[in-house]
Amino acid sequence: MLKRVVVTGASSGIGAATVRRFAELGWQVVAVARRADRLRELADETGAHAIVCDITDEEAVRRMAAEVAETGGASALVNNAGGAIGTDSVEASDNDEWRSMFEVNVLGLRSVTAALLPVLREATRAGEGGAKHGWASILNLTSTAGLAAYPGGGGYNAAKYAAHAVTEVLRFELAGEPIRVMELAPGLVHTEEFTLNRLRGDAENAEKPYENLIPLTAEDVAQVLVGAFEQPPHVNQDLIVIRPVAQSSVFHAHRGPLAAKTQEQ
Repeated sequence: MLKRVVVTGASSGIGAATVRRFAELGWQVVAVARRADRLRELADETGAHAIVCDITDEEAVRRMAAEVAETGGASALVNNAGGAIGTDSVEASDNDEWRSMFEVNVLGLRSVTAALLPVLREATRAGEGGAKHGWASILNLTSTAGLAAYPGGGGYNAAKYAAHAVTEVLRFELAGEPIRVMELAPGLVHTEEFTLNRLRGDAENAEKPYENLIPLTAEDVAQVLVGAFEQPPHVNQDLIVIRPVAQSSVFHAHRGPLAAKTQEQ
């Protein structure tokens, strides 16, 4: 089976960690992101094929898909690109910021998926060893913010709920084809940029969500994510939710040492 995967949002955080993990396991990787300098560094490190692409630009996405097809095709897609802006209330928030979040988290995901589906289908046409068909996989990285709303979630909640819905619709639409559609929804993940971008560059407060607990890392998420692709190809992990042990829901995280309760407690 062709083991070549396209990863969007690959220049940092979970995307970069995912590229590294796939490469460690012997996959060919196509790393897609906007930032050419970071992408080149990652490609030099991992051997990935780098494609500079803004997934909110449909023409750029079409060119990216054509390059993937011309350079060896792909049997797997990780829609990782995404992001959040602001923690304002619905009343006080900005439509332009909501629009930006929908462009990358929802419309970009749709554009990339639509452009690469013909490439993924091509990977399923010829099986190995006399098999009637090959297999392909799509995994959309969403968030627990797309499964439960919270105050200040606003446009990010709405965008991730939409991405969750798109994933479910796609699974219905591809039923009967040898293409699995998976979703990974992480909880609290400490990456270099997510909260900093969400707080519009406020470095002083960007670390506060991670204080006094052990959050997930990008590498934690990548290990679980890539593991889903390493399962037998007929196994579809529809929805994978991962959180740090200290986080029981989007509403609550235990801050402080973890310890077993005594009988008195």
